[in-house]
Amino acid sequence: MQTNLADFIRGTRDGDEADAILRKCVHCGFCTATCPTYQLSGDELEGPRGRIYLIKQVLEGRPATDKTQAHLDHCLTCRNCESTCPSGVQYGRLADIGRRVVEQQVARPARQRMLRTLLKETLPRRWLFTPALKVGQAVRPLLPQALKDKVPARQSAGVWPRTEHAHKMLFLEGCVQPAMSPNINAATARVFDAVGVQIVAANRAGCCGAIRWHMNDADGGRADMRRNIDAWWPYLEQGITTILINASGCGAMIKEYGHALADDPAYAAKAARVSAAAKDVSEVLPEFEARLRAKLRKRETGERVAYHPPCTLQHGQKIRGKVEDLLRAAGVDVRLCADSHLCCGSAGTYSVLHKEVSLRLRDDKLARLEATAPERIVSANIGCITHLQSGTDVPVEHWVELLDRALQ
Repeated sequence: MQTNLADFIRGTRDGDEADAILRKCVHCGFCTATCPTYQLSGDELEGPRGRIYLIKQVLEGRPATDKTQAHLDHCLTCRNCESTCPSGVQYGRLADIGRRVVEQQVARPARQRMLRTLLKETLPRRWLFTPALKVGQAVRPLLPQALKDKVPARQSAGVWPRTEHAHKMLFLEGCVQPAMSPNINAATARVFDAVGVQIVAANRAGCCGAIRWHMNDADGGRADMRRNIDAWWPYLEQGITTILINASGCGAMIKEYGHALADDPAYAAKAARVSAAAKDVSEVLPEFEARLRAKLRKRETGERVAYHPPCTLQHGQKIRGKVEDLLRAAGVDVRLCADSHLCCGSAGTYSVLHKEVSLRLRDDKLARLEATAPERIVSANIGCITHLQSGTDVPVEHWVELLDRALQ
């Protein structure tokens, strides 16, 4: 694709990156075949190819409009299109650049601004989100169904192992997960304890930065990244080599720290090291499969489970097949549903900002998952888990919780 960037962005880091990405696109349209929003609407501007043209026009100087903004907003950033692009177009990075430029040109309606500000200022702050969620849980029976779906019932945090192990790994607790589903982190700690690894959470680490970053607040997202790097750096300097992550959305963001902070002289090298150290749970546990098998003794549970691989795991981090293998090692009959590559509609704050599309994608995904007749559904990201559970009576949980019970 030929480009002629406007003066306002030509020669900048974003401009150079966007130009390189745009020039890779060959207009083939393979991306539209796997884009969830294009599949729903059939509108070219609701697919990656159309959005790429919109971004190109804005970067070449054509003023953005509210329609431009809406089409970019409707993108789930699932990055499914990247998995099917034969030219290696990094659409996710291009979308981030395009959205930030459009955000500077188009004023949002007051209601949109208020909602987006509420989300990006509340969700990343655990000290605000956790008490707010507890209030919601206390009055949950009185809430309308739409709000009740967003407020999970209270769960036990489970027992956190206290055994000291020589082998230690850093661990990201996250911002909303400890309040919404506290057993996920405790189950992760117990599983790694069973294979002789102690996971350590740095007190000052918090939100990974994805919420603000993907809502066009690059400065706020980078501030979250720097805070986490500062929290983890002493441990990395002491010799810990792995930052363990059990929420795939966070993992996809942390693996981008090196790119996001590449121009920051004080943090560029540290950010690159943090990104290299970041590992999803499913990347690390295969190293301990022999110990797991010894603990599990390979007994068949007879339990049929449907696994939903989050977009941030299979498309963002390019991790496929590892969760299924680990669950099969635990004797679980794990199934993938038809079109397992498609997004469930959660996509961070998307389910709040674009409810109608989000629910259509959720219901389509659940229909396919439930067609496998599962006793439970498992996934690898708190957003997907909460979103899917709001539409079904089949229990939905993190796959590591299932592995934890098998070990017990």
